[in-house]
Amino acid sequence: MLLNTNSNPIVTLFVSSEGASSERRFDKALTIDRFKERLEPITGVPVSTMKVSLYTDRDQLVAVMDDDSKMLGYYPVSDFMRVEVVDLNPRRVKNAFNDVSQVEKFEITDDAYDKRTDSVRAFKKRNKMGKYADQPVAEPDSEYDFASEAAGIKEGDRCEVEPEGTGLAKRGTVKYVGLTQFKPGYWVGVQYDEPLGKHDGTVQGVSYFKCPDKYGAMLRPNKLKVGDYPEEDLFGDDMDEM
Repeated sequence: MLLNTNSNPIVTLFVSSEGASSERRFDKALTIDRFKERLEPITGVPVSTMKVSLYTDRDQLVAVMDDDSKMLGYYPVSDFMRVEVVDLNPRRVKNAFNDVSQVEKFEITDDAYDKRTDSVRAFKKRNKMGKYADQPVAEPDSEYDFASEAAGIKEGDRCEVEPEGTGLAKRGTVKYVGLTQFKPGYWVGVQYDEPLGKHDGTVQGVSYFKCPDKYGAMLRPNKLKVGDYPEEDLFGDDMDEM
């Protein structure tokens, strides 16, 4: 007769099954059939085909718990012993919980996936993440030198700079037409009639023309028009200047 003389009603056991292991606490007053019910959600092995064996902490077999009417405390269980659970069902797929080769794969074409609104790709598109983030627009001067526009402009011409947004047009005199060191292509140096510029004709340490400070600006030739533009008091702002 097996009888556990340990007075503690709660015992800590290691529960092991195929592909799984965990540490659990059990009441020794549980009958073996109730004990198996507790083991089923832990191991995934049905009670009806479950074989439960008790081992010492040195993996020596103590008993096979096959009498469902007995209590767990009937067996000489003590803390940190191991309970091994085996599924006796011969038709059970081995490693069914771990063998992903048995799982049917869901496949979808790239076009069909692109049309879905609940996918990771759709989420990235909506939030402009990764490769779907806004890409900087290439500067036109990286491929175009504005030589043809500059050909119609000469030093001394009166000009008007096109306004942007809600700004006002700004008038001035052309002081420089040519290439620069700060960016490729042709630029036009303008002395504004009012202190609406950004410098005195010097950009990044290079002097292209002379004018009072804050009266000078460097613009692309397509940003201004030359003609009969007399002086007037206009204040505005232009972000396409150097």
